[in-house]
Amino acid sequence: MISNQILQTTIDGLKGITRIDLCVCETEGKVLATTFPDAEEYESSILAFVDSPADSQVIQGYQFFKVFDEHQLEYILLAKGGSDDAYMVGKLAAFQIQNLLVAYKERFDKDNFIKNLLLDNLLLVDIYNRAKKLHIETSVKRVVYIIETKHEKDANALETVRSLFASKTKDFITAVDEKNIILVKEVKPAETYDDLEKTANMVLDMLNTEAMTKVHVAFGTVVGEIKEVSRSYKEAKMALDVGKIFYSDKNVIAYNKLGIGRLIYQLPIPLCRMFIKEIFDGKSPDEFDDETLTTINKFFENSLNVSETSRQLYIHRNTLVYRLDKLQKSTGLDLRIFEDAITFKIALMVVKYMKYMENSDF
Repeated sequence: MISNQILQTTIDGLKGITRIDLCVCETEGKVLATTFPDAEEYESSILAFVDSPADSQVIQGYQFFKVFDEHQLEYILLAKGGSDDAYMVGKLAAFQIQNLLVAYKERFDKDNFIKNLLLDNLLLVDIYNRAKKLHIETSVKRVVYIIETKHEKDANALETVRSLFASKTKDFITAVDEKNIILVKEVKPAETYDDLEKTANMVLDMLNTEAMTKVHVAFGTVVGEIKEVSRSYKEAKMALDVGKIFYSDKNVIAYNKLGIGRLIYQLPIPLCRMFIKEIFDGKSPDEFDDETLTTINKFFENSLNVSETSRQLYIHRNTLVYRLDKLQKSTGLDLRIFEDAITFKIALMVVKYMKYMENSDF
């Protein structure tokens, strides 16, 4: 069904060109869009016209038209005036609305197809048969973006994304749940992953400024066949989760840049618990006080450089050495030794992952 706003825009445009007033009503007589007041007065005439065999008729100085969708009566259109000009404009308006119905139905069918494609709900033979019927190319390079909005059912964000990519017929925008907008985007032959990241940042900036919405954007790898689109979607979904766990300071995350977070994300929780128990003997890194955690993080940021870390923390070098010695006594790990530092860093990431999984719905 076409939205009332689209119907209103259509008849407003036609009136602006032809100067003929128009009105679109439901088959029950309810006015959906109109360019003149008191259209509700014609409800009884509309109901009588619906029951008549005629497709068009002049009633009370108005041209009445029936608008069908595959032989199913959808709307009644009124054009003001009994002249030939009013009849011609009415016929044009009815034809335009009929075409809109076809276009919206095709868009809805495509939307359903893309949703089922992403969720792996189609057999291989159905993917290619339905793609052919919907005139969707099957061998185009594509990538899937997931745009997670802060609020559920964010209509402004969805419309902003649609406005960005609406003119590109090989791109599809849909939603499979309440908070995520999915963009299935065509990838041009010369486009690189850096270009895809620029697109993600463009979407991010546009939503921040136009829709006033804070979002996270994740994208999968480029696929060459339509049957592989669901794989890119799963990759983008994983990238979104991994980004939230390990790279919370980033608003754009690519599946091909997940680093060690990709490995940790796929570890079973019992194995993670065993690892933490083995390294910290039942203690957890998040039990350390803020001062210790700040020292650890800054030490890692500066690639285990004692002098630079102490300078950035505004403490004496000996104070930093004392803190590292104290940490070594409590954990058995000396962060100045590369192997111990790696173990500690991985342990911190494992704890983050465990916390996320415990607090999520998985």
